[in-house]
Amino acid sequence: MGEDLPMSRKRYLMPGPERDRVAAVLKAKYERGGTSIRALAEETGRSYGGVHRLLTYAGTTLRRRGGVQRGESAS
Repeated sequence: MGEDLPMSRKRYLMPGPERDRVAAVLKAKYERGGTSIRALAEETGRSYGGVHRLLTYAGTTLRRRGGVQRGESAS
């Protein structure tokens, strides 16, 4: 998934088609590649919140925070 995403230097709302494309690429990297929101933010120059918003916009099912939670086995 070596697609280049536009870097974000200013806070602005991307136009519909660009927003859809960027959201789809981020969703694929997050869901299939297992890339974290923080890593996606760093890679694209966007804020954590901006990436989170785009993933939510794309209908992504977000993972729970952190690793193994208390009471769960690490199997």
